[in-house]
Amino acid sequence: MTRLAVLSKVSFYAAAFTLVSFLGSQAAEAACNTSPGVGVDWTKCEKRRLNLSGQDLSRGVFLNTDFGRTDLKDARFVNADLSMADFAKARLAGADLSGAKMVKTQGDRADFTQAKLVGVDMTKAEMSRTNFSGADFTDAVMIKAELGRASLVDAKLDRVDLSRAEIARAIFKGASLTDSNFEDAYTYLTRFEGADLSQAKGLEQFQLDVSCGDDDTVLPEGMERPAHWPCAEE
Repeated sequence: MTRLAVLSKVSFYAAAFTLVSFLGSQAAEAACNTSPGVGVDWTKCEKRRLNLSGQDLSRGVFLNTDFGRTDLKDARFVNADLSMADFAKARLAGADLSGAKMVKTQGDRADFTQAKLVGVDMTKAEMSRTNFSGADFTDAVMIKAELGRASLVDAKLDRVDLSRAEIARAIFKGASLTDSNFEDAYTYLTRFEGADLSQAKGLEQFQLDVSCGDDDTVLPEGMERPAHWPCAEE
């Protein structure tokens, strides 16, 4: 094959690649402009600072979607795939995310107060300083989730798997923790004031010894109340 023929072939493939990339970007842009609704696919779309409150986005696909600072109050994400989505500082108060897949989802400083998170898979999710007060996590999976300084005040966490989760300084005051699993969870200064841990699983004395509680904290049978309780306010 002559040098000219080789160059022509390379140019052809380069042009074809450029065309395919252009068509792909056009298709992706069109998908991101799809109106909100059940089953919508907004993969890798930017949906920041929008008002989507009350929208039904159930069974949607939101892989790597950016919802930063978006108002999603009372929205529905039932059985949606939210893996690696970004909810940083978003508002999801009262939202229904039952059965959603939230693997490696980010939600630092987001508002999930009174949200329904029954059966969610939040494995390796990053939710530092997130407000989950009053949320329902029944049967959720939160293995290796990062919940440092998150508020779970009065949250329902029955049968939740928190094994190997990072919950340092998280607040569980008044939370329901029946059959929740704390195996190997990092509990440094975790706030258990007023929480009932009597039915918690996988909880070891050393985890309590670095956590915080008070006279209203109910301990599992055989566990001792640490001498430093209650902790000083930070």
